Amino acid sequence: MKLATIGGGGVRSMFLAKSLASRAKALGIDEIVFMDNDSAKLELYGGMAEVVAKELNPELKFSLTTDPVEAVKGADYVITTIRAGGDRMRAKDERIALGLGVLGQETTGGVGISFAMRSVPSLIAYCELIKKHAKEGVKVFNFTNPAGVVSQALRDAGYNFTFGICDAPSGMIRQFADLYGAGPDDVDAECYGLNHLSYFSSVKIKGKEMIEELLESENARQATDLKFFDKGLLKFLKEIPNEYLYYYYYRERAVANILAADKTRGEIIAEINENMTKELLSTKGGFEEKLAVFEKWYGLREAMYMANETGVSRGIKEWKFDIHSPDEGGYAGVALKYIRLERGEASGNMVLCVPNNGALDFLQDTDIIEATCTVTKDGAVPHKFGGISEDKKQLISTVKLYERLASKAILTRDKETAVKALMVHPLVNSYSIAKALVDEYAELNKEFCGDWK
Repeated sequence: MKLATIGGGGVRSMFLAKSLASRAKALGIDEIVFMDNDSAKLELYGGMAEVVAKELNPELKFSLTTDPVEAVKGADYVITTIRAGGDRMRAKDERIALGLGVLGQETTGGVGISFAMRSVPSLIAYCELIKKHAKEGVKVFNFTNPAGVVSQALRDAGYNFTFGICDAPSGMIRQFADLYGAGPDDVDAECYGLNHLSYFSSVKIKGKEMIEELLESENARQATDLKFFDKGLLKFLKEIPNEYLYYYYYRERAVANILAADKTRGEIIAEINENMTKELLSTKGGFEEKLAVFEKWYGLREAMYMANETGVSRGIKEWKFDIHSPDEGGYAGVALKYIRLERGEASGNMVLCVPNNGALDFLQDTDIIEATCTVTKDGAVPHKFGGISEDKKQLISTVKLYERLASKAILTRDKETAVKALMVHPLVNSYSIAKALVDEYAELNKEFCGDWK
């Protein structure tokens, strides 16, 4: 069985390689290809990933390529994790939005639509190659942000073999498991909503419902990403929010915090990645010396996650990448869990971005939602959710309308539809700002998506 990764030269390539190589034998995966169109990054980060993969699974056929056809030819599964335009384009997106007084955050609102303008055309080109050269029945797991809009656009364009994946829900599940000394497989969670706008309505650990305790426990709030939310809000919601809901429930605080900081998240990431790459390239030693450099810079990146936006640090004191430690999975783990469930080698549920098909009765069947699904050889079926409060229904419905319109705008390159999309988005919600954003982003992204009408 062959698995290809489009975007295998990213800084997170070692995590991906660790997850894939440590599980490959059990899943029957005997060939893995990492592809990237940036040959220098592929050689550096993909090369480090190759060392990890071969250390964990010497029998695995692992290769690097800049040729997308070679990568996807005969592939059973493909993971897409690309950043069209690189980190510096993300930083430009953020500054444009902040200059107009709206949130600069790449997965939602103005910045999200700009990133999607670049991501969707690139992914469509890859999907065409996959459709032509991969095996019949191929599945594509897309991790490229903004996953909500991108997943919607790919399905709207007819690529029904694509699934949106995100490691935020599984990461939260791991945090809850760690809190109680349990394993991730001991947690049975029910999640519904949209990507980066979802809620856990149930969290059972070893069969015991823990939602109420988690929402009320100060220990849980300090030890998990619940730390981003006030006690009062958690009491009001009565469900566990995805950490990205911080941007909706504390909109003005998030914008003020980012503006008060010296740098945006995108600028921080770009600076860290550039410094890390420069130091890695100048390192004369072998893998261990490079790993020490990577740990220093990546640990800084992790410690600063959402820190500027929220004013709250995750408090990571020392960060290490241990090849042989138990694998936490990440987004590769989400993709691999799907494969296990689809092949009948495990039972259980998982959170995916899939068509709604009646799971949330206030949305359209073709809307892409993020929800707990039952996965079998016949596909992924989202669980049905009822009793959702009106405030959550309204927020989900409004942002879904934005995603529908954003998908249509990007597929047709239509400015008017893009303006409508941002007008209804809760984090923009203004015609004048929406028009200014669309005009600037259409010009900024010409190289990636052509002229917009």
